[in-house]
Amino acid sequence: MGYRQTANLLFTIFVNLWIHRKGAELGGAVETKMTVGQNNNAALETLIIGSSAAAAQLRDMIRRVARSNASVMLCGPSGSGKELVARAIHDEGARAGKAFSAINCGAIPGDLIESELFGHEKGSFTGAHARRIGHFEASEGGTLFLDEIGDMRFDMQVKLLRVLEERTIVRVGSSDVKAIDVRVISATHQDLGAAIADGKFREDLFFRLGVVVLQVPSLASRVEDIPALIRHFQRKMPGEAKCRFDGEAMALLMQHRWPGNVRELRNFVERASVLHGGETLGADDVVILLNPTAALAPRHAVPSSFAAVRASADDCGVPAAPHTKAPAPGRPIDLKREIETIELEQIHVALDLADGIISEAARLLTLKRTTLIEKMRKYGVQQQAA
Repeated sequence: MGYRQTANLLFTIFVNLWIHRKGAELGGAVETKMTVGQNNNAALETLIIGSSAAAAQLRDMIRRVARSNASVMLCGPSGSGKELVARAIHDEGARAGKAFSAINCGAIPGDLIESELFGHEKGSFTGAHARRIGHFEASEGGTLFLDEIGDMRFDMQVKLLRVLEERTIVRVGSSDVKAIDVRVISATHQDLGAAIADGKFREDLFFRLGVVVLQVPSLASRVEDIPALIRHFQRKMPGEAKCRFDGEAMALLMQHRWPGNVRELRNFVERASVLHGGETLGADDVVILLNPTAALAPRHAVPSSFAAVRASADDCGVPAAPHTKAPAPGRPIDLKREIETIELEQIHVALDLADGIISEAARLLTLKRTTLIEKMRKYGVQQQAA
């Protein structure tokens, strides 16, 4: 038996002894919160879907980094599932039974980020009517996920670096120093190397956050996982809402560039279920669904490959003019349903463009944030994770 196998065996024995001891002390409650071996592997398979080499490598890296408490930085395009990877690292590690907290650094106003992270005392600033616990304290013993860390204000980067080095925090408006035990996982879709060169991101903070840097693959680099991901997204849908895709449709999906990655695919599946629930879709349906802003354009014959579709669109130079759907003779058109369909499509487009940030999507739609939330509830559109 080699050194690695011996070390893994000793680690497994130690964990099992620890679980047995804690289970006896707490009446067996701990046993349901932590598993070892194949159970963990099975759980990870349900989180990171796919059998491609990229998905398998990602699962292997998650298992490796989960064993330690080292800070991890997740790099990858928007919509690739970085928050899901962060949660998987948490669930696979020794902190699995503790809190997991996520915060989007780019979605919080700059003057509130310090309070969100470290908390504040009553009266520390206008509107601070009561003491508030920050995300670091709320995640004590667990994991804090800092999404879009590249958007953090430069002066806050200095404060975060001090917290990571000293493992202590001070609430806004307080002088009391509080020790913390939190694992930090961060994520960004930006090129932090360029940001460091431009003086927009601290190099010392990058090295502190990125003890381990893990690349999350784009969906375009693992298109063979698309059928499994579609089945996963449809799993909780009622039978009448599930769509099927013929061979040409699936081939078209696997040739798509997927700039929005897994998030875009999830929106596509949801859009298809709303508009074509229970149907078998062909390539022409997929072309329309992949480009919801052209959903009202007249349908044309679909070329044999997606590359031909893109080429024919590029040759035109101008977008096709929208047309209204004329009612069949003697049959009225359901105007309310048509308007709701258009509204739902535009909500999906805005959310895609805004990377799931509701306030930004509302701005693009010229709606109030609360109005957009009400419409999302009306149509069953869920807020997306990164």
